Amino acid sequence: MRRTLLPSVEIEKEIEALLAGERVDVHPLEVVSELGRLGVRLVLQRAVEDEVDDWLGRARYERRAEAAPGKRNGYRPRRLQTGEGEIVVELPQVRDACAPFTSRLFRRRKRFLATEPLQALVIGAFVRGLSMRDVESLCQEAGLGQVSRSTASRLCRELKERFRAFRERDLSELRLVCLFLDAIYLPTRPSGAKEGVLCAWGISEDGERVLLEVSLGMREAEEDWTSLGRSLTRRGLKAPLLVVADGAPGLVNAIEQLWPHSDRQRCTVHRLRNVLAKLPERERERVKAAYWRALDEASSQQEGERRLRTLVGELADQGYTAAAACLADDLEALTVHLRYPLKHRRVWRSTNLLERSLGEVKRRTKVIGRFPGETSCLSLCWAVLDLTIAGANRVRFDDLDRQLIERIASEQDRSHEDKEVVAA
Repeated sequence: MRRTLLPSVEIEKEIEALLAGERVDVHPLEVVSELGRLGVRLVLQRAVEDEVDDWLGRARYERRAEAAPGKRNGYRPRRLQTGEGEIVVELPQVRDACAPFTSRLFRRRKRFLATEPLQALVIGAFVRGLSMRDVESLCQEAGLGQVSRSTASRLCRELKERFRAFRERDLSELRLVCLFLDAIYLPTRPSGAKEGVLCAWGISEDGERVLLEVSLGMREAEEDWTSLGRSLTRRGLKAPLLVVADGAPGLVNAIEQLWPHSDRQRCTVHRLRNVLAKLPERERERVKAAYWRALDEASSQQEGERRLRTLVGELADQGYTAAAACLADDLEALTVHLRYPLKHRRVWRSTNLLERSLGEVKRRTKVIGRFPGETSCLSLCWAVLDLTIAGANRVRFDDLDRQLIERIASEQDRSHEDKEVVAA
């Protein structure tokens, strides 16, 4: 059967299906790895397709009188073993030529590509949006020879356009139940200290997890978070019902300034870490179990707060005053999530998914070392976070859940209106 599409176009369609969530055969936790494998195939496939164009002196379906003799004659699969599994590259075949076509990328018939250079290639060329020179350099580091300038240029252009579209897309139709905020520190530039990358994602009223913003925050200070929030607001994002974040003073101040009528939930995982750090090791497991039991068994916000205050008293009576004071600080914000549908309490009460996603970013950036600039760093964070968050299971709300969410929204609207009347 005659092939009407280039193999690289077919791979692009696979990638689009993966990004759109149409690949039901891929487990959510394997989405990032699958993107990596497809990214490798796409880069290599485009490279050999451009190579045969240069060798013949004409593009596909192009006719040139001065071109060398030779006709395209389909493809033959070339299987390569990598640290992340087997990939297949379709090598072009040529007939009626003066000499057989041999790809420079595979002239040594290398059947195994080292994982780390391969990851560097995929991350660098597919999800980072580097300059043409950077892409060519990464291909050389991976032992894959030269990639044509047209291929490198096209990759960079596509990635930059996709990342720019993400940062400029309209958010006015999105209604968030919950907004999550967190940051990661990465070596953003060729030299100097690590810088903060601020991340925001949310859960919509339909239960979908959506990545909203990835931006640079030099110090993760109040002005950095305020700038991120104002960017979301300018693009039309309405105030979320609940905002989940850690207890950094600058972040808390920014939340209260940007969304004063939203509920603020302090990340329970961050707070537990702070408490355990002030306890001797022999007591940590016991206190950890008591802490989660207080939150897991509470049937309301008031009960959760009462249980945690009981734990504060026990810690103080046992002489662990620093741990008790740490838990008591901003304690009300630890239980706000209990106002929301209780069966989803573990979703509302921490930035855990975002932390796991940021951990995936760190794991992949270890291969790269330092970034050549902030655009490259942000592009990588965006690509990995978007796939990890979008690949997570959606939150399923039943009718009772929706009624409770609507009631909370009405209460916040009334509170807003009352404050406006008093202010007037």
